[in-house]
Parts: sequence; structure tokens; C-alpha cells
Amino acid sequence: MHGTEAVSAWVRRWSHLVPAGGEVLDLACGRGRHLRWFAERGHPVTGVDRDPEAIAAIAPVAGPGRALLADIENGPWPLPGQTFAGVVVTNYLWRALLPQIVASVAEGGVLIYETFGSDHATVGKPSRPDFLLRPGELLAAAGGLRTVAYEDGFCESPDRFVQRLVAVRERRPDGAPPPRYRLESAG
Repeated sequence: MHGTEAVSAWVRRWSHLVPAGGEVLDLACGRGRHLRWFAERGHPVTGVDRDPEAIAAIAPVAGPGRALLADIENGPWPLPGQTFAGVVVTNYLWRALLPQIVASVAEGGVLIYETFGSDHATVGKPSRPDFLLRPGELLAAAGGLRTVAYEDGFCESPDRFVQRLVAVRERRPDGAPPPRYRLESAG
């Protein structure tokens, strides 16, 4: 069941880039594996999913008004104008939402995205092109952000083709030294 798996190694690896105490949006959160990960690290969290059971499961973690039942593919964006220190998306693609997802990253915030690439159809589901990223598509979608890390390739156990991206919306006052986006966690 989506959201009950272990925390993605990609999300774990890059979660240190989310500003301390910053609010994290887990989009298409399922049962909230990443939402819980960030909450345990002191981040306020918001989860969005269309499954009422998933929302009921995360409500105690997210808190009042932060576990949102919404069909983001067929209804309005449930968080108009809101931005987040971290936006996490895994195993989910709805192309029409890519601009809204990128716009939801606050200044100084980070987008952590991981989902299936087009070659995944050769090893399993999803297999419909609508749900599989074309080569370089995730990089292009995050064009307004600074890419810190990107991968497009094959993983085993289970076999899957994925694209992964970590990108930040830079906040750099004039004359300030360049930010240091550590490529490994401090802890």
C-alpha cells in the first residue's frame, strides 16, 4: 500500500537540505511515510492525498487542517498561494501539476522528487506513458530552481527505472557568499 513502505533512500539522503523547522508538503502522501519522517525531525507537515483512509492515517501526525483530502488531478489545487520549505513527491506524476509543485517551493526551500522513468514499462507497473517521466523531463520541469542532484537510471530490489531530483529555490542576498548545498548529510 502506497505510503507504508520504508522511507525512500533519496528522501533520507536529501532531507538535510530542508531548512530547520520549515514546513514540508508531502504530495500524494499515501499513508505518510515521508510526512512522518519529517515530523519526527521537527518539521511541521502537510499531507495531501485523495484516499480518505490515507488522510485519516496521517491526521494525527499532520495536525488540524494539515491532512488534506483532495483529488488534485480533477479538482482545484488545495493550497493556493502557499509555499513550503520542503516539497516531497514520490511515486507520483501528474504533468499538469508540475508547474504548481515547483511554485510551491518557498524561497530557500527544496523540492525532493522521485518517480518512475519511461523505461519502467519494461519491468513493471506503472507502465502507461502518462505516469512515466520522459528522459530529462523532471529537470526541465524544475527549470526555475537550482538543481543540486539529479539521477535517471535503474535500481534493483525491486527492479525499477526512476528519475530523481533535488532542487532549491535560491535565496541569495546581493554580495552574500554562495550557499553550500551539502551533498551528504552531516549526521
